[in-house]
Amino acid sequence: MHILLTNDDGIHAPGLAALQPALASLGDLSVVAPSSQCSGVSHGVTYLQPLTCEEVPRAGTVASWSVDGMPADCVKLGINRLLKTRPELVVSGINGGLNAGINVIYSGTVAAAREAALLGVTSLAISLEAAPQPDYDRAATIALGIIKQILAQRPQGGFYNVNIPTQALDGRPQVAVAAMSLELYGEYLQREDPKGRPYYWSSDSPPPPPTSPASDVDLLEQGLVTITPLQLDSTDHSLLSEMRSWPLGLPDG
Repeated sequence: MHILLTNDDGIHAPGLAALQPALASLGDLSVVAPSSQCSGVSHGVTYLQPLTCEEVPRAGTVASWSVDGMPADCVKLGINRLLKTRPELVVSGINGGLNAGINVIYSGTVAAAREAALLGVTSLAISLEAAPQPDYDRAATIALGIIKQILAQRPQGGFYNVNIPTQALDGRPQVAVAAMSLELYGEYLQREDPKGRPYYWSSDSPPPPPTSPASDVDLLEQGLVTITPLQLDSTDHSLLSEMRSWPLGLPDG
């Protein structure tokens, strides 16, 4: 199996370094990752300027490139140009911080996995809850176990979002399949700079309210590792059917 490893925290991020030896145990590994931090860029791509990349030495025989673009650029460029053989699996992470609920929409980590899915490659986004001293090595072990089980059940196809809370790093973690929460949360806090000018900083508080059935956000709060299968089609098919009967049209002239 040929695996492409990427992220949105940058080529030198500790989460990517921890995941590299774990994934190398599954097959041939290549790394294509952004040259700098790209958190929160969602599915942005570079098209108004050229992309450049350079090979970066890594441990072992892993081929690795640093790209001065977005996470989605890395996957697109890696699969279409840089890699000698097409990967059968793309893994994005390990991200520093959870990507659950509505953060799926904003996340560069998830976007890299989504780009792989658009290109027809099985993909996973892996994220670890932020902590003062995150244990990426333990998270990589958990992620590897989940990847193996997913591939055993469905060898080809699928786009998955995996989140690991810090509570799950001790003992034997519990795993739950859950839908992503659509509850809005957080706000922009207003502060003043030294010259008295207001500025605003995004916050995660207040947290989202719980839902029934429990969402990924709820289960992460309980200390469970969550897996959410995602999809690419954003079409509202029920509304699409209704709209086909609407008397839509524009006046002449």
